[in-house]
Amino acid sequence: MTSLANALNLNWTEWKSWKKASQNTLWCLLGCSIGDLGTIAFFQFTGIPWPVWAIMTLAIINGLLTSIILETIILSRQMAFKLAFQTAIGMSFISMIAMEAAMNLVDVWVTGGAKLTWYVIPLMLLAGFLAPLPYNYWRLVALKKSCH
Repeated sequence: MTSLANALNLNWTEWKSWKKASQNTLWCLLGCSIGDLGTIAFFQFTGIPWPVWAIMTLAIINGLLTSIILETIILSRQMAFKLAFQTAIGMSFISMIAMEAAMNLVDVWVTGGAKLTWYVIPLMLLAGFLAPLPYNYWRLVALKKSCH
């Protein structure tokens, strides 16, 4: 209960922290989007008849993997590769899963399936950014944990 009380009493108006949390979320969104959108596009263009739930599950897995790979590459500029990989793996999966789920739910809701269209991609990216942003801010301010 103490953690919940601390989270609720947190100062949610630290604009520098919102900026940093937004930057962290954008890097994660880039990594997740590569795998997620790439997987959906692959099934859309090849016409392989998998059920929507299977495509979306694979898209989430691939989004998580590409995010970890991108973060490892970025972090390896600042630290040893092994430590960069461990840091990328240790980053918040809650944030990544929320991002992936939001993106895929918007896709299914707007298009009725696992389909990429010119109008759904910006909506998916916006949902993927906004869904984990408050959590990433909280992690940054309350726990002093950041992706970079």
